[in-house]
Amino acid sequence: MNKKRNYGEFIIGLVLLVGVILLGRAKLDGDMLVFRLTIGIALGYVFARAYTGFAGSVNRAYNTGSTKLMRAMVLMFLVTAIGVAGILVFNGDAVEYRLNVNPITLGLLVGGIMFGFGMSLSSCCASGIMSDLANETPKALITMFFFGMGVVLGMPFDGKEWVNESWIKVGERNGVFFPDLFSGNGYLGGLLITALLTLIFVVVAYMYESSRKRKGTLGVVASEAKAENERHIEVPEDQEELKGYIFDKLFVNSWSVYTGGLIIAVLFLVIFGATQGGWGASGPFGNWFAKIVMLFGVKAETLANYAGKDVEFFTGSIFANGIGVQNMGIFVGALVYLLTSGQLVETTKNFFNYPKFQWLLFALGGVTMGFGTRLSKGYNAGALYTPIAQMSLSGWIFLLALIVGGILGNSFQKKIFEKASE
Repeated sequence: MNKKRNYGEFIIGLVLLVGVILLGRAKLDGDMLVFRLTIGIALGYVFARAYTGFAGSVNRAYNTGSTKLMRAMVLMFLVTAIGVAGILVFNGDAVEYRLNVNPITLGLLVGGIMFGFGMSLSSCCASGIMSDLANETPKALITMFFFGMGVVLGMPFDGKEWVNESWIKVGERNGVFFPDLFSGNGYLGGLLITALLTLIFVVVAYMYESSRKRKGTLGVVASEAKAENERHIEVPEDQEELKGYIFDKLFVNSWSVYTGGLIIAVLFLVIFGATQGGWGASGPFGNWFAKIVMLFGVKAETLANYAGKDVEFFTGSIFANGIGVQNMGIFVGALVYLLTSGQLVETTKNFFNYPKFQWLLFALGGVTMGFGTRLSKGYNAGALYTPIAQMSLSGWIFLLALIVGGILGNSFQKKIFEKASE
């Protein structure tokens, strides 16, 4: 093996992890905010170490033909749905849970397409932005700024009927909650529908990947190949090399997308159990963008009048918003992995390896994603993962719209690159 390891970065990573948690306990107002910070750190670590994310699932399928991450994501949805159903069965009468049974509207479709389009241009989503701040900082900062702009620009649409009034309703809900289709508590029936949709999606993904393989257009995803190669490294007999092997297994080697998906599912269930709600991320970006423009003289009252929100949304501390603190934790978690695995210095060398015109694509991707979240009532966590995990039809419809948008965005980006190379 004889692999050189950066133990200095490892120590810095551990100090950062402990320091941020202690600082959070000292400065954040309440245990729930500390919990949000800790969960965010865990999510960011998983995103970075498993090289996983919602955006990558669509982009990898389009660009390489690999559907491994996409299949891992939908299986993660199913595992989470089983856990959510279990929590509802055992605690549903004692605890009131906020379920993301989102309305099925034109806003859901348009917002999903817009988000998928922008996601392909920026190669990240809302949570992915925070993770990418650690390893692709310039791209992430541009995308984050324009994402926040898109969120604020789209806020007036929050109250529109075509965004809020579902075309399909079951019972008293403004949408479709699968268990409502069955008598009794219906959770088993809801899970069976979710499992069936998962199976259909996995089969179609396999068929698509097989078609690409037959055509000779199936490519290799570097991160997936890296994780597979590391999994097959033999245990060395030399004691010194064995120490390095164990260190790599514990702190360095990539996790498979399936391992990452399983851990994210567990973290989601912890969030659901602790907060009685789902996982969101997009809203705080609008607050952060507003803080920036207010530095240049824009009044909070002006923003509030435009957005149709209370002034407090724009004037409140960014450290008082639980979802915002969780987002910050995602950045810390990704940074901790890069440091403890000794990859940060090497990663920073690639910060600016983009053609100049691609910075404009990052900006377009950010504003399109941000605006889309206001129409679809969330992004990949709030409009996709959480609704599917909570057995809502809206999440599956958002997934289809997201894929359509991803295809359009990747096709658009491909043409831009072809024009630039002429």
